[in-house]
Amino acid sequence: MSWKDEARAGLNDIWPAALAAVPIGLLFGALAAGKGLSPLEVFLMSVLVFAGGAQFAAVELWASPAPIVALVFSTALINARHILMSASIAPKLKGFSTAQTFGGLYYMADENWALAEKRARTHPVTPAYWFAMIVPFVLGWLTTSTTGAIIGAALGDPKRYGADFAFTALFIALTAAFWKGRVTAWTVAAAGLASALAYKLAGPPWHVLAGALCGLAAAWIAAGDLAEKPIESPAE
Repeated sequence: MSWKDEARAGLNDIWPAALAAVPIGLLFGALAAGKGLSPLEVFLMSVLVFAGGAQFAAVELWASPAPIVALVFSTALINARHILMSASIAPKLKGFSTAQTFGGLYYMADENWALAEKRARTHPVTPAYWFAMIVPFVLGWLTTSTTGAIIGAALGDPKRYGADFAFTALFIALTAAFWKGRVTAWTVAAAGLASALAYKLAGPPWHVLAGALCGLAAAWIAAGDLAEKPIESPAE
C-alpha cells in the first residue's frame, strides 16, 4: 500500500473515535473553567499532558493552593497504563525513526493504541497510518477542550446533557473491538467490579489501580485455564 492509502486507512479508523471524543473534550474544558483555569491554561495542559483520564483527575483534585503531591501521584498512577501500552505497540513500529517513535508515543491515546493493535493483526503499522490517526485526534482534543473552557459558562452543567457518559461509552466500544470470548468477559467483569468497589470505598485514583490489577489477574487466570484445557480430538 502507498503512504496515501495508509494515511487514508488511518483517517478512516480514527474518525469515529475522534467524533466520540468531542463531547469529552468539551466536558473537560467546561469542568476546568469551572475550577478557575483559563482557556490558555486548559490549552497548555492538553498540549503538555494530553491524557484525558489524568486531566479529568487533576481537575477533580484542583484547588487553591494546588495539592501538588496528590496531583502528581494520581496522574502518574492513571498514566502508568501507558507504560504497558507503549511496550505492547513499540515492537510493531518497525518502520519508524527514533523521533517518530518518541513523538508518536508521547501523543498516543487509548483509542490510537487500540486501533493500531487491531491494525497490526493484519497489516504493518506504518508512520503514515499512525500519524494520520494521531494528528487529527490531538488537534480535535486541543480544539474541543479549549472551546469547552471558553463556552463553559454558557453550557452550564455538562452532565445534564449526558456528556459525562461519553468517556465510558467510548471505552466500551474499544473493549468490544477486542472481545475474545471468555477471557475478555472475565477480565472486563473483574476490572469493572474492582474499580467500582474501590471508587466507592477509597475514591479516586485508587479505583484505577484496583481495576488494572484485578483485570490483569483475571486475564492471567482465565488464559491459563484455557491453555491447560485439553484439546479434544475430532471424531473420526
